[in-house]
Amino acid sequence: MTDIPRYNFRETEAKWQRRWQETDAFKAPDHSPKPKYYVLEMFPYPSGNIHMGHVRNYTLGDVVARSKAMQGYNVMHPMGWDAFGLPAENAAIQNKSHPEDWTLANIETMREQLKLIGLSYDWSRELATCLPDYYKHEQLFFLKFLEKGLAYRKEAEVNWDPVDNTVLANEQVIDGRGWRSGALVERRKLSQWFLRISAYADELLSGLDTLKAWPEKVRTMQDRWIGKSYGATLKLRIQSSEYRVQCEELEIYTTRPETIYGMSFCAIAPGHPLATELCTLNSELSSFIEDCQRIGTSEEAIEKAEKKGFDTGLKIIHPFDDREVPLYVANFVLMDYGTGAIFACPAHDQRDFDFAVKYGLPIIPVVSPQSIVDSKTPNDSRLTTNDLTESYLGDGVMVNSDFMDGLNVADAKKRVLAALQACEAGTPKVNYRLRDWGISRQRYWGCPIPIIYCDACGPVPVPEKDLPVALPRDISFDKPGNPLDHHPTWKHVSCPHCNANARRETDTFDTFFESSWYFARYTSPHAKEALDPKALAYWMPVDCYIGGVEHAVLHLLYSRFFSRALKACGLVNYEEPFKRLETQGMICHETYKDADGKWLQPDEVMRDDKGAMVDIKNRKSVTVGRIEKMSKSKKNTVDPRHIIESYGADAARLFMLSDSPPERDLEWTDAGIDGAWRYINRLWKLVISHKSLVVSKKAIDYRLTTNNPSPLRKSIHKTIASVTDDIEKFHFNRAIARIRELTNALEELDSSHPDIREGIETVIHLLNPFMPHLAEELWLQLGNQDMLTTRPWPKAENALLVDSVVTIAVQINGKLRTTIELPKDMDRAAVQEKVLELQTMKEALKDKQVDKIIVVPGRIVNVVAK
Repeated sequence: MTDIPRYNFRETEAKWQRRWQETDAFKAPDHSPKPKYYVLEMFPYPSGNIHMGHVRNYTLGDVVARSKAMQGYNVMHPMGWDAFGLPAENAAIQNKSHPEDWTLANIETMREQLKLIGLSYDWSRELATCLPDYYKHEQLFFLKFLEKGLAYRKEAEVNWDPVDNTVLANEQVIDGRGWRSGALVERRKLSQWFLRISAYADELLSGLDTLKAWPEKVRTMQDRWIGKSYGATLKLRIQSSEYRVQCEELEIYTTRPETIYGMSFCAIAPGHPLATELCTLNSELSSFIEDCQRIGTSEEAIEKAEKKGFDTGLKIIHPFDDREVPLYVANFVLMDYGTGAIFACPAHDQRDFDFAVKYGLPIIPVVSPQSIVDSKTPNDSRLTTNDLTESYLGDGVMVNSDFMDGLNVADAKKRVLAALQACEAGTPKVNYRLRDWGISRQRYWGCPIPIIYCDACGPVPVPEKDLPVALPRDISFDKPGNPLDHHPTWKHVSCPHCNANARRETDTFDTFFESSWYFARYTSPHAKEALDPKALAYWMPVDCYIGGVEHAVLHLLYSRFFSRALKACGLVNYEEPFKRLETQGMICHETYKDADGKWLQPDEVMRDDKGAMVDIKNRKSVTVGRIEKMSKSKKNTVDPRHIIESYGADAARLFMLSDSPPERDLEWTDAGIDGAWRYINRLWKLVISHKSLVVSKKAIDYRLTTNNPSPLRKSIHKTIASVTDDIEKFHFNRAIARIRELTNALEELDSSHPDIREGIETVIHLLNPFMPHLAEELWLQLGNQDMLTTRPWPKAENALLVDSVVTIAVQINGKLRTTIELPKDMDRAAVQEKVLELQTMKEALKDKQVDKIIVVPGRIVNVVAK
């Protein structure tokens, strides 16, 4: 046999990428007799280079796109760029470049890198959110939302960096300081633009029930984020002390009104109007609130902070027994939830418990566990303060609660709501944790908000004919804050209503604004209007959406809201934009530190002769740390470009897809990528070694032509059926395992086997979504002139999926004695006869009398004997 040439992945992958591009192999027509299938991965931020997370995410989508195309669908698989954002401004400052130039250059780089992976994108639909021909449409959306009352302006608390003169996101506040300037962050109130997502809280919640093809954990996360709760609004009287305040009642929202008899203090948020009023009367309180304002505005930041309070001197009167409890200003109370005021029941809320212990406040149990009720005497069937080392959050029986004593929690809640209504101290209330979406950002590199401020007319929408409001190029980052604020001319305009001197809004949209509708723009990316109704009707919703679970709440929830808001404006015909959602896990790698404790990259370490990990530069010992998510900070990243240059894109794809299920984290190892490369070469050798024999055979229409198919042929068709099912279920690692099993079987066969061609061609077809370059090349090597991409997906013959012979377990009195292979359709009498003829059974039954024989068809024969 002649020598088999080595597989040249560099030449092969470049060749097929050119061929796909030249033939527009993945361009999706907007009209087709085929059923449509829209597959989409969450688009990337153009940071400069792709990373392994990109490779995994986009390869998952590519498997779906390629397999669906071969199955006869008209597949749309687009790509674009989430191109606005703060990193571009930071890069502009560091590199003295313009954010637009930096962003567009990165897009060019990353586009070419993505093409090296062999992804089946329709690049004719590419978009970038930073271009005016994209963001002009969302400016129009904003104006439509404004008309519908879905957009509005109000004052809101923000994190303010007094050095950089800018608003910081919660994640940019580190230990109370600005992440870049290091200045102590202040909590300020600024006028901000909001979208009224809270108006759709119930719709967004009920809509989750229709998303059957979403992961349960994602639906649960959104359910909790929306946070529908049933409780009561209380109005409690304020008893003034040395301070006289205008407010006579404190309005409180609670989900636990039945615990009212456990109330030992009340608390208000630092931003509550009553706290603001008291500040003018008490300088110490004013200082306390200033301290509170150094905490970030997020729930997480507030929750992590040490719980602190300030006794205002005011008393709150209990609605039923006229007890007086102190009123605190507390740093853990959120102004944006409920009314910004709480009544605290420390016995049944851990945060309140910790606060009460710290400030020596009473802890009054009002719910007693059933176990304690059962263990104590009838006169002492209650949880006491001495029983508590932490708050009790479980169910039980009401105690210390006057008219509710002895009731279960559910009945007590009904009883107390009736009592509160009777004394006009409270009413039932449904509340949501979901807050309206603040879309104002104080930065340059974003979509300008199309509003003009006129001293006479107030906020005025930019006329539609004047859109887009484009960003100016001539900006400077020499001064702190938003460059649009100190631009000499851009913000100065005439009022569209009265023509007086006016000024533009200098805030820009939150970047989630762009990502909340980009998937719809892909359906008609070059249309003059934002959304073409015919294209939307054909393509939407997205059939399969793929991305990281870290986007489970904000991006996905905003997109669901945005779709409903667009529908309310008559611009789309759907409510749920994503029919199916798949999430992928992180890519992880070992971490390494040198002798000085500095992080090392994987390519900076090696194993010495004794197998120990050492620093390549000096051969000093290296500390091997935990396997963690790849991150630049810990330098445990692997550059995809290096892997593609060393092994090829198909090897990287194969390892990514075969090592673990998509939703789980994947550990990157050299052994794993080496194993993928070895399999590629084994497959290449298998096909090329059989090439002449396979090519010499006439093309076969693989149909069932015999009543006695070979075991290989049955295995081929079972593999087709299983792989097809695995791909549909996103079990890509299982699919690849089955293909490799079939490959192993083919390697054991002689070239003269009658089914060798069908086996080899099936393996090539099934591997095409996973390793498209290699599959196309092998298909060509077998003498085929058409591209595999255009070929139909193989279909399994149903008759070959059914086993004609089954293995039966043979038992005596329920204990396994042996097994026997019998025709699947053999009748009971024949089965019994064959079992009793077995030598093993004859010997075991020679001294016994057979009472009966139980036959479970296709599974078990149990001989009952004495």
